[in-house]
Amino acid sequence: MLDVNPMGGYQQPTGGRRRRRSVAARRKEMPLWQELPLLLVVAFCLAVLIRTFLVQAFFIPSGSMEETLLVGDRVLVNKVVYDMRDPLRGEVVVFRGPSTWEAETPTEPLDNSFSAKFGRTIGDLVGVSRPGERDFIKRVIGLPGDRVACCDAQGRITVNDIGIDEPYIFENSDPDAPPAPGECRSRQFAEVTISPGNMWVMGDHRLVSQDSRCQGEVPIDNIIGRAFVIVWPSDRFDGLSVPPVWQEFAAQQNAASLPGDTPRSAPSPIGAVLTMPFLLTSAISARSGLTRWNRRRRLPS
Repeated sequence: MLDVNPMGGYQQPTGGRRRRRSVAARRKEMPLWQELPLLLVVAFCLAVLIRTFLVQAFFIPSGSMEETLLVGDRVLVNKVVYDMRDPLRGEVVVFRGPSTWEAETPTEPLDNSFSAKFGRTIGDLVGVSRPGERDFIKRVIGLPGDRVACCDAQGRITVNDIGIDEPYIFENSDPDAPPAPGECRSRQFAEVTISPGNMWVMGDHRLVSQDSRCQGEVPIDNIIGRAFVIVWPSDRFDGLSVPPVWQEFAAQQNAASLPGDTPRSAPSPIGAVLTMPFLLTSAISARSGLTRWNRRRRLPS
């Protein structure tokens, strides 16, 4: 039965208010030392889930991407973007190196003490540790079907016979050094047609980067994700967008319909699965709000 208030209308049942007060009282009775471990466990589990399926932080251990990325920078990597589309030329990606690739030597020595190893283990679980020896970060230069070579008359790389001005390059390799198998000292390499399912990647610090020039193509399936923002140190916070030169190149490719330009893939079902919970939650919340609004309209005043 509803409690009638002297001014008319209705009030919530007093029993309902007492029940809510008792629940609130029980919640207040839980001391902080009990709540804090629970909150930490929940936060840790959420961090592991996010690191595994959505976003991961990576530590930059070497100088192969200077000056775009410096040693010690931490970047966030989107791990689901390529489930919904193909990579684009000019994007910075983290990938697992093929078995034929040699690991790059970290600039900073690795601390092998017990505390350091324990910290790296926890950091790896939540996604804030340095990448493994087989993980690399490079810039995408060529996609399946592209013809990549170096150099043209201006000493630039060419993709499908178009010279690319790369303003992000730091200390380019020697244009006069002859190419040598297994070495990336030279800027020169013969024209390569990228195989289906593969990509051509290069570091921005061409003088020291060990990349596709000497180690070969990389399967697109090896991509871990796209690096999209520098989050640490705070004074270097910045996005990692596709440089304008590659946006202009893509526009030329689309206009000319060159064979090296592959069609964009349709969104993956994985992307739909990831967004479905948010859509369902929004729909349920909206419906619940509408139901409560209609119920209030029907109650007598």
